[in-house]
Amino acid sequence: MSSGTFAHIPDLPLMTHYAENTRSVFSGVSPWSKIVSLILIVVLVTVLRSLTLLLLLYGAIVAACVLARLPLKKILLWYTLPVLFVISLVGLLAWGEPGNPVFFWSFIGIPLVLTDAGLLLIGVLLIKALIVVTFSIFFLMTTRYNHIAAVIDRIFPDPLNQIFLLSYRFLFLTIGMTAALLKAVRSRGGGLIRSIRIQGQIFAQVFALTFIRSLDRADRVHAAMAARGYHGTYATAHEIPAPSYAGMIFLAAAAAGTILIVLATGISSPGGFL
Repeated sequence: MSSGTFAHIPDLPLMTHYAENTRSVFSGVSPWSKIVSLILIVVLVTVLRSLTLLLLLYGAIVAACVLARLPLKKILLWYTLPVLFVISLVGLLAWGEPGNPVFFWSFIGIPLVLTDAGLLLIGVLLIKALIVVTFSIFFLMTTRYNHIAAVIDRIFPDPLNQIFLLSYRFLFLTIGMTAALLKAVRSRGGGLIRSIRIQGQIFAQVFALTFIRSLDRADRVHAAMAARGYHGTYATAHEIPAPSYAGMIFLAAAAAGTILIVLATGISSPGGFL
């Protein structure tokens, strides 16, 4: 059920396969509970500065992935893009942070100093990114597609809900076309491990062909939907499971704990909430 494109790119067909076919303790949890949990996690990640607390939160999410029987090895591979993004963005800011010097480097006469505070900054922001990414993957791989579509249809107003629903559905077609093009490149002796010039040409050609074929496929999909009665509104009438009593108690406790942490963080900071 994998798209077979790149191992380090999140595989949406595989995620949907797990969400539709794997039954675990989290499969029956209401999507509303998972969305509220995601919001609370984003709030916690925003206000928390302690690396220890962040590691505990990350460990709890990984434990949930284990209980849900998700493929941890693939999730670790999918960390490649967020890790590279955080390091490329924060790696520059970490140089020059006040603290005890750990590494010194001179670049064209400009001294660059990496301190323990800089390393801590990279670690904190990296674990924050992995927490959100991991729980988002957990949400997608434990929630059925019709439940996700129903939630999107109820949360977003028209036409945003239509844009999200159709874009999410069309991602599968685009991924499939990209995988087919890359297989065609490999079958003709091409490869992605080449010089920078050749690799850039291959990616440019694949991107251009995917874009052109996506436009053509979009026209055909729209024509097929119009033939089946589509008039600009793709509504879903699927019922969304409501949170159970245990789920509501857990959410209430989690929300109260998050509020307390936010208040404690605001009070302990030098400038308060300002």
